[in-house]
This record gives sequence, C-alpha cells and structure tokens, in this order.
Amino acid sequence: MGLHEQYGLTHVINARGPFTPLGVSRSDPRVADATAQALGGFFVMEEVQNLACRVLAEATGAPAATVVHCTSSAITLAVAASMTGSSPERIAALPNTAGMPTRVVLPAGHAVHYGHPLVQDIRLAGATPVLAGTEEGCTPEGLEKELAHPDTACLLLVSSRLVRGAPVPLPDAVAAAHRRGVPVVVDGAAQDFRIAELLATGADLVLVSGQKYLGSPTAGVVLGGVGPVTAVRAQEKGIGRAMKAGKEAVLGVLAALQVRRDTDLGAWQRAQTDKAARFVERAGALPGIRAALASDPTGLPFPRASLRVDADAALDAASLARALRAGAPAIWVMDHRQDEGELLLELVPLTEEEIDVVLDRLGKLLG
Repeated sequence: MGLHEQYGLTHVINARGPFTPLGVSRSDPRVADATAQALGGFFVMEEVQNLACRVLAEATGAPAATVVHCTSSAITLAVAASMTGSSPERIAALPNTAGMPTRVVLPAGHAVHYGHPLVQDIRLAGATPVLAGTEEGCTPEGLEKELAHPDTACLLLVSSRLVRGAPVPLPDAVAAAHRRGVPVVVDGAAQDFRIAELLATGADLVLVSGQKYLGSPTAGVVLGGVGPVTAVRAQEKGIGRAMKAGKEAVLGVLAALQVRRDTDLGAWQRAQTDKAARFVERAGALPGIRAALASDPTGLPFPRASLRVDADAALDAASLARALRAGAPAIWVMDHRQDEGELLLELVPLTEEEIDVVLDRLGKLLG
C-alpha cells in the first residue's frame, strides 16, 4: 500500500512544473537513499556544512556556498546578512535593526508573489522593501536613484518567469549597485540550470532551490563570495536558527548534485525536447486544440507544451484546466495564461504512462 492509499491522499499528475503546493519535484532513487542514510545517523553539522561549501563551490565555481531551509528563507537570511555582516551583536539584535542599513531595493516588477509576497521575506529580516520603477519597467535612472540612498542594505533581483514588465538586465543592475557600494542578491529559485550565468552577473549572493529541478529534499542553496556566505551562515546564531537545514537536506543536496554531475545534460535535454515534441504531435490531433512547443522565458534548457484552446472547443481553457484538476488522478497544468486561451504543460517529471493518461483525459474532455 502506497502513501496515497494509506492516508487517503489525492493522486496527482504534476504537469505544472516544480510547484511547491504539489510537493515540488521527484527525487532520484540515489537521492532518496542518501537522504535515508542521513536520517539514520548522527553528524557534526559544522562538518556537514563545510563539506557542502567545498563541494558546491567546486561544482559551481562560486567562492563559497551554504545550504539553508529553502529559497524563501535564503532571501530573508541574505537580506539579514547584508544588514549585519558577521557581527554577533547585530545578528542577535534582529529583527531590531537600529543602527543598521535597512532599505532593500528591488525593481517593482521583481516583487513577485509565489504563494506569498516576496517582499514579506524581506520584512521578516526587519528590513524595508523599496520598489524602484513601476510594474511596467524600471529604468537605470530609477534604479540608481533608489540605490543612492545611504541607508540601502542591498539590491535584490529576481530571475523567474513570474517577473513582470520590461526585462531589467541583471549585469547592468549589479554594476549600478556596486558603483554605490551596495551588495546584490539574486533570487533564482528555479534557475539551478543557470547558476553559472547568474554568478557571472557579479552578484554577491545567488540563491537557488535544491528541491526544484535539482530534486533534493527541501533546501535552499546560497552561493557567492566568502564574506557574504559567511555572514549568511552566521545567522544561525540569530533568526536563521528557525531556518536551518537539517542533515538530510544538506546531504540530500550533495547527492542530488552528484546525480546532476553524472548526467549527460546534452542527452537529457534532447530527451526532454523529444518527449515534449511527441506530446505536442499527439495533442495537436485533438479537437479544438492547437499545440506547439514553448520555450522557457528565463532560458531553462527544455521546452514546454503549449495548448491553445479554440473558441469552438468543447471547453474553454479555464474550464479545461479545472476539469483536468477535478479528475482522478488530478492533473495540474500551468494556467496563468488561461484567460488568453492557453495552457502550458511541463513534462520533465512525467513518465510515458502519465503522459498517456493526460492525453487520454484531454481526449475525453474535448470529445
């Protein structure tokens, strides 16, 4: 008896991507094994984190690294580190920020909502989010104006498909902040495939998720300079105590990283493209559907399947998404463009059997 049957839980086919409300991702059996071994033993956690720093730094080219509870907590801890440095007195004082810089500047379109508002992660550290520009865009002049304030703790940039408005060139924004002596944090939660690119912006800290495409247990990975990463680790003596990573998370990240390093990424990428192309070919034969491959807007190395629902289809896009979710198993898709008549499906974690179920359900719903 599986866990779904044992506890009466809903069976889910997740074609929505690494979505936290659905449990994010599937872990490789090797990751599950390493996690189970970690749960069965005792470790000196300082040694475990030092090991993680060495391994992650070697794998990514970052000078230093650490593992925290999740990417949301990594934002809070990175902001805290930008205010306190490694000062024990300041770390102990948070969220009381008296005598510290507290302004965290971010382009208005980067104030995303991913289940809760990102600006709340900033406020949890005792800092104040300051939005530059508008949701339509942020000019270099608007960014420079907010960075010029003497109470600025850091610039926070987000790399995500959720970002709104005209793109803000990350290297230019980092350079603008550094001209003012302001450190830069880049939240790239689902961007672990693009770590090298994000580090190349010159950001002081880059934050990615361990449990999204990397497939580790829940964890946030913090990469960057030795000083900033040391200041993040030092938060465990303060507010970071509530956001620490357990032994299974840190060692699970290392196992997931090894799986990634053992993977032929070129062959993996071709397999994902072929999988999506086969799906699109079959879905395109369904009544009322125009199917095509869709590139990831942030440059992740695989396509998604775009289903455009015709006006004369049996169900419109929103109704189709609801009907897919209401079935057994529940099929979740990306529905953020449903008002424009488009659904997107990410097929990376799906087996061929699950893809057959999705296509069969689509066929029945569309007649």
